[in-house]
Amino acid sequence: MTTVPKKNNDVGVRPSIAIRMIRHCESKNNEVYRTARILFKGGTPEFDVDGWDDYVDKNRSADPDISKTGFEQAQKLKDYLVPHLDNQASHPVKIITSPMQRTMATILPTLENLKGDAEIIVNGLYFESEGCHVKDDPLPGMNQHEIKDFLSTATASKPPSFVGFDEDPSGGWYSHGTGPETRTQSESRASAFYMWLCDYLDLQLQSHHVDEDLFDAGVALDEEKNEHHGDKLSPRLRGRRTAVLIGHGDFMSLVLKRIVAGFGHCVENDGIPHRSAFVHVNTGITELEYFGKGRFLLMQSNSTPHLQNDLSLLTGGGLKDGWSYLMPRDEIFLNEEVTSKFADEHEKHVMEQVHAMKNLYASCAKKGNLLNRKGSRSIANDEKNKVIADESLNDKAEMIFVVKRGLQVAGSVSYDEDSGELSHMAVRRSAKDGNVEVALINAVRKRAAKMCIKEIFAVVNDENRQIFEAQNFVPSEGGEDLYKLVVGESGTALSSML
Repeated sequence: MTTVPKKNNDVGVRPSIAIRMIRHCESKNNEVYRTARILFKGGTPEFDVDGWDDYVDKNRSADPDISKTGFEQAQKLKDYLVPHLDNQASHPVKIITSPMQRTMATILPTLENLKGDAEIIVNGLYFESEGCHVKDDPLPGMNQHEIKDFLSTATASKPPSFVGFDEDPSGGWYSHGTGPETRTQSESRASAFYMWLCDYLDLQLQSHHVDEDLFDAGVALDEEKNEHHGDKLSPRLRGRRTAVLIGHGDFMSLVLKRIVAGFGHCVENDGIPHRSAFVHVNTGITELEYFGKGRFLLMQSNSTPHLQNDLSLLTGGGLKDGWSYLMPRDEIFLNEEVTSKFADEHEKHVMEQVHAMKNLYASCAKKGNLLNRKGSRSIANDEKNKVIADESLNDKAEMIFVVKRGLQVAGSVSYDEDSGELSHMAVRRSAKDGNVEVALINAVRKRAAKMCIKEIFAVVNDENRQIFEAQNFVPSEGGEDLYKLVVGESGTALSSML
């Protein structure tokens, strides 16, 4: 991708901060769950749930250290990060870590070997989902004094600073906990951490006019022409402002969803995992660039350049490691709940899906060709007609009824209250397992009854004719494809009461 920079230097300069988000090394709890899956046949028809629960309860820790494999991963990560940060980052490097023991143990070998300085921030918002507990009983976690002792061998010129902790330094980072954190609480905390992170980085970018390590990395000086962005270890002419975040698989995913969607991200169902997640192996690295005001570029995700020569150290990133349990169950998305609003009142992401379904299913279904390929002249005419149609829609009292499964629109139909016409019925092929069409028609029927509209008209086709007939639509005098429904005061079809 090539773009032409603006002539105005003030507009064209885009300083950014390099971000490295890293998941912790394998912990002893990761080891416990992996062993339990093997012993008790997790995920199979022979899954011994009671045996699993008993084994985990006996062996799981509230705030575990890293395992033997995790120790090897930390050394490999150190061998990669030390030359990367010493040669390419400015100093002090910004290190933001979770207060949990496994994250600090992950980054400590690196901190002990950096030649340059590091600024360490222990953020009390950045712990793993569910918090610090054993058998649902909360434990306080390490306090500020204990964390300082744990990190005392780091080569930082200043002791770590603390964010999100109680004022009393003797209180643990989870001293506020009353039990395992709920999913809703984890989502709320991810939003708070995302906001804190953007503010922290924004304050640094405000000084880019005077700080030499904040510059537009997309513009190379003559002396940098031989530097390659894929070379992460060789010395660079200019060291860049760099922030390294050491966190946890699930909570990193919650934060990354907000990084990708900003505050447009929302919780689909309280207490239920989101339909998408970012997977990281232990010590997997996600690289981003931050340009200020919530603007991120995701450069690469879950990379492991330090582990490529030993596949046995690639742990914690497969389906057998439990990531599939972050996906909500099917039944959560099978409810046919209908939302109805005027076209300009629906959220943009909803209308984007509605238009996509109309293009795929509503118009093409009549032609019997889902992939209707057209020449450029035909496409141009379609675009012209679409503009005219869109303009006319704005003048009509058209309502859009949609069935949503979470944030995904499963089906939609348009209803013009002036003419009583129901049109553009479109349902995803993958949603044919439910009663989406019936739910949409019933919702329109109830709306018509509420507005004292006596008849609903619909142009049907061979694909949906049976659906409309099953809902008591009958042929009208306007043509064989024009059907109508006579609506009773209660919203029921009068023909169904005969």
